[in-house]
Amino acid sequence: MPASQAGRRGFESHRPLSAGPVAPLERRGFCLGAAGLPLVVSRRIFPTPPTVAIRLEHAEHNPAFLWRNPEPKPSYDVVIVGGGLHGLSTAYYLARNHGITNVAVVERGWLGNGNAVRNTTVIRSNYLREESMPLYEFSLQLWSTFGQELDHDVLFDPRGMLTLTHSRGEAAAARRTVYANRLHGIDAEWLEPAEVKQYCPIVNISPDVRYPVYGASLQARAGIARHDAVVFGLARAASALGVDLIQGCEVTGFNIVDGAVRGVQTTRGRIAAGRVGLVGAGRTTLLTTMAGFDVPIQSYPLQALVSEIFDQVLPCVVMSGALHVYVSQAHKGELVMGASRDNYLSYAQRGSFHLIESQIQAALELYPIMKRAHVLRTWAGIVDMSPDASPIIGTTPVRDLYLNCGWGTGGFKATPASGWVFAHTLATGEPHALNAPFRLDRFETGALIDEHGAGVSAH
Repeated sequence: MPASQAGRRGFESHRPLSAGPVAPLERRGFCLGAAGLPLVVSRRIFPTPPTVAIRLEHAEHNPAFLWRNPEPKPSYDVVIVGGGLHGLSTAYYLARNHGITNVAVVERGWLGNGNAVRNTTVIRSNYLREESMPLYEFSLQLWSTFGQELDHDVLFDPRGMLTLTHSRGEAAAARRTVYANRLHGIDAEWLEPAEVKQYCPIVNISPDVRYPVYGASLQARAGIARHDAVVFGLARAASALGVDLIQGCEVTGFNIVDGAVRGVQTTRGRIAAGRVGLVGAGRTTLLTTMAGFDVPIQSYPLQALVSEIFDQVLPCVVMSGALHVYVSQAHKGELVMGASRDNYLSYAQRGSFHLIESQIQAALELYPIMKRAHVLRTWAGIVDMSPDASPIIGTTPVRDLYLNCGWGTGGFKATPASGWVFAHTLATGEPHALNAPFRLDRFETGALIDEHGAGVSAH
């Protein structure tokens, strides 16, 4: 692609993985285009046109055409704590599905500043347990029309996902998941190594490597979407329906009277509420401690990395549970890789170097062509892991206080369904049929939903 064309498209020209070394990339800036979509730009390309000249550090300073930025009112019917994807999705569906618009989303930073834009955007529904499959399948179906519904292109791309296996035992377990998915009407296929190579030519299927490929499961409808576009789309849609999105508003406590929540205390004053929903992801335990009860959630850093931009070489998402690496290629051309979570508890949005090192080693064995790629940046999110690697959605020991957490590394894919069922729970006081099994007291009754084998770190 000529450099002039790359400049007009908003990013520098692609280069093939077979190309020689290039100079380090210059520092990038972040701006908004006329349609409100983010554009990554480099100082090496042509000057930004006047229509996109506003330089932004984060979404808190977005212009008014995206969403309103109101002052908090004294009281709301529902207050949602957490302005990430699940909090915004819940607020949107409260207004859209239930007509409840006197809703506030309170966010300690800016909208989408946590895991919402720190994930690797994989979307799939090929889970194992009969409680999980309907929930994630419903979410995948919602994704197919999510952009049209929000009137905002979220760049959903159902490009398919391969889950590689590297032993006979792992292959047998993967086939079990394939058969379970088919029994529940979810598309799933088993591919032998030669078929894997045909579907994704850059995968190394040589029998002489340390972890040879024994085959792979395939979900053809799986794919990726653009995370910040989802944040923007949900926020715009919720705001247009009357939801107040209150940024820079940290919850510091709860007003609890006779065992029922009556509001939240924040850095911007007290806000009364009929019901409160906690959607704090990795910071959930900090919130529940303020409310006077504990939840079996542990927070870990989860790392990912992205390369510079290349021509499209990876036609699908590829995951390897044994090697703890999964990779896709973003719409612009970057290779996006996720790794295993760190083994220590932390609220820090950074991780350990040795995990990145082992992640790259695994990727180079699986995809030798990637040896020419350069790492552009790494980051980490905070994942909220439950003992059975499944979410907690429902009531709490405090009346009118509801909980949505424990999604671990699988929260992005569940964004539409999570909001749909949690909005139902908040609106009616009763769980939706899809989230009824994911109640908090299952850790007392023993009705666990073990999804540790669902993928890389239960991804």
